[in-house]
Amino acid sequence: MQARAALAHAARTIDRLDAEVLLADLIGVERLVLLLDLTREIDATMFDARVARRAAGEPVAYITGRREFWSLDLAVTPEVLIPRPDSETLIAAAVAHFGARAPAAILDLGTGSGALLLAALDCWPGAVGAGVDRSEAAARVAAGNAARLGMGARAVFVVGDWAMALGTRFDLVLANPPYVETDAALARDVRDFEPAAALFAGADGADAYRVLVPQLPDLLADGGVAVVEIGATQAALVTEIAANFGLVAALHCDLAMNPRALVLQRA
Repeated sequence: MQARAALAHAARTIDRLDAEVLLADLIGVERLVLLLDLTREIDATMFDARVARRAAGEPVAYITGRREFWSLDLAVTPEVLIPRPDSETLIAAAVAHFGARAPAAILDLGTGSGALLLAALDCWPGAVGAGVDRSEAAARVAAGNAARLGMGARAVFVVGDWAMALGTRFDLVLANPPYVETDAALARDVRDFEPAAALFAGADGADAYRVLVPQLPDLLADGGVAVVEIGATQAALVTEIAANFGLVAALHCDLAMNPRALVLQRA
């Protein structure tokens, strides 16, 4: 079957853009390259299987096993949260904070795919870092991404519960903790496929902050900062939690102008 016909057929059941991404990945070309030659023959059976998975709600990133973050091509599996463009706000906030300086040691708590840590290491080639996740499977995914990106010698990934096992101080701490309310309505591809432990954090979505934020003062080196992702309605609550532990917060919004990250440092 030609690509044009396959895409037209797929678009009856799934989003056309999703179909294009799935097909381009299947044949191993960039999406734009695919669109420049829709006469090529494709394996219709394999493509139909991918379309069926997407029609059942499975995220595109889990079907292709890939997701771009901060221009890095990352492997993702159902054991890790799919990196979102909104989370790039944390890296942009860190870059803005440090300016011409560079953090030497970076920590990523709840590292998942390793997206935040690896993006930070990409920004600061002289830095080294550690990623912590309670999921052994997630730590393996992150380590694999570091190796593929040539950062394996600069990043270590460990299994642990936030920073409980760490005795080191860091110039930059990054964290994208779970912050979704337990009864929140989510899209099917998120609710049914992404790891619940990386999404949900109690009735008000703040349970993880109540554990994580108190650990931050002891993790920060002199002049160090923590950059923490928040939900769009959580800035005031997390700022208050941080203040109770001697931390002041600066708010950063994402490209849609939604509150997305807090830069925390000692008062």
